[in-house]
Amino acid sequence: MSLYDWLLFLHVTGAFALIGGIVVAGILNFATISKLRRPSEIALLYGLVQPALVAIGIGLTLTLAIGLWLVAESPWDYSYGDTWVIAALVLWLVSSWLGNAGGKHQRQTRQLAQDLAARDNVSSPELIARVRNPLWLAMSYASGLGAVAILGLMIWKPGA
Repeated sequence: MSLYDWLLFLHVTGAFALIGGIVVAGILNFATISKLRRPSEIALLYGLVQPALVAIGIGLTLTLAIGLWLVAESPWDYSYGDTWVIAALVLWLVSSWLGNAGGKHQRQTRQLAQDLAARDNVSSPELIARVRNPLWLAMSYASGLGAVAILGLMIWKPGA
């Protein structure tokens, strides 16, 4: 196998880790908001997101680092100035920022849920409002959609 083949393998592995982690995190997020839950359940579901975040982090790192290397090693005339490469990089940055911001909100919500669970395990209006906050939910899901859009750019390479 050539260097390019190995890089492509690692890049695709990173993409699987990224998309897989996003799907798992999205499912657990949806499970959290789908019905009113006790704080202990909310804390548990947000806690189960942690392994998915590891996969997302690995996927983000591999897709960016190896993807940039792939452009340099490509047997085709790909360039860092190609529209699809620039669009993918911009989407990668925006999606990463959105996911990080949404994740910070979820960590704070998880901490509130753990505090309430330790007291009397009764939800508060603040906890329910945080779990169902439309802005933070939109940011989290937009991050995932951005990753899917990047996947589309990688597959079809418009303009290449």
